[in-house]
Amino acid sequence: MNWFFLTLGYSGLSPKAPGTVGTLVSLPLGMLILIYFDASTLFLATLLISVLAIKAINSYEEKSGNHDDQRIVIDELAGMWFALSVAPAFGVLMSDVTTLENGFLVQSLLSFVLFRYFDITKPSIIGRIDREAKGGVGVMGDDIIAGFAAGISSAALWQGYLYLSAMTF
Repeated sequence: MNWFFLTLGYSGLSPKAPGTVGTLVSLPLGMLILIYFDASTLFLATLLISVLAIKAINSYEEKSGNHDDQRIVIDELAGMWFALSVAPAFGVLMSDVTTLENGFLVQSLLSFVLFRYFDITKPSIIGRIDREAKGGVGVMGDDIIAGFAAGISSAALWQGYLYLSAMTF
């Protein structure tokens, strides 16, 4: 069960780009929680998963001696879900998911792209946490901050788009 959890249903065992595969698995799951529940449920579920993941990663690293194994992608789920709980931050009906006016789908996909960008490039504090924090906090911390940065950036870009599209020239 622990390996199933850490690899996010074994998606982290993908031979190519396990982090991206883990994020792709996380995206629709997070979107479904937003559709059927709300952003606070997604946020609280992410907090719970993050705490459990830190403990599980610490245990794994003690036994294996391997820090930040690329097959561990539960951190991608936490980052992606934090981004979704910040960016769209509202629930929609299943029938309204593809309605572009509400921005749900656009912000969700933009959050995915921005999260992967921040997670891969690790700018500023994200890179510092990745380099300096140890154990589960180090593995999870950079993705959590990258998720918040992606969510805020996505929301800001969407609001900027709405503002510019409402302007008359």
